[in-house]
Amino acid sequence: MTAETQPPQATGSCCSPSGSCHDSTSSAAGAVTTVYQVSGMTCGHCEGAVSQEISAIKGVSSVKAVASTGQVTVISDAPLSEEDVRAAVDEAGYELTGAA
Repeated sequence: MTAETQPPQATGSCCSPSGSCHDSTSSAAGAVTTVYQVSGMTCGHCEGAVSQEISAIKGVSSVKAVASTGQVTVISDAPLSEEDVRAAVDEAGYELTGAA
């Protein structure tokens, strides 16, 4: 049996090469981009967990979490309630420290 060559995997996420559970190449007109600071993320699994929970919030079209900076960039149809984002981050097991 021969070893198969695996394509390079993105560092930082188990979801997609860009580190997002929802990859989007373009943003819809009127989309809102917000960057949040999250503490406790240390690896790609952490990024995936946070991205998955935030992606479940109604109106969210894209999430990109970066463990090395603790920043989570969220694109949504309208501004999100910080309470909703905080609850999603808490559900993932991390702490939202506020907007970056």
